[in-house]
Amino acid sequence: MKINWKVRIRNPQFWVTFGLSIITPLFAYYGITGADLTTWESVWALIVNALANPYILALMAVSTYNAILDPTTANVSDSKRALAYVKPKRDDFIDYKH
Repeated sequence: MKINWKVRIRNPQFWVTFGLSIITPLFAYYGITGADLTTWESVWALIVNALANPYILALMAVSTYNAILDPTTANVSDSKRALAYVKPKRDDFIDYKH
């Protein structure tokens, strides 16, 4: 499995997706809203409970796998083109009307 980690960790979108892949299963399973996490004690209790729950860990692993997977390739690895990037690729605007 070849993934261009150097480029991915420089991409803010990767971190948003990765963070949501961890937080979303926690909030969904425990039915948590932002109002429930008003103290550090409640945040730590949530983390400890999650680490002790194999089902939550499995949900987070699947979610993280989906966040890392590039659905535009035929396998788990990045494409040869993506492996050659040195920074996240930005498409230039192309006006197809003209």
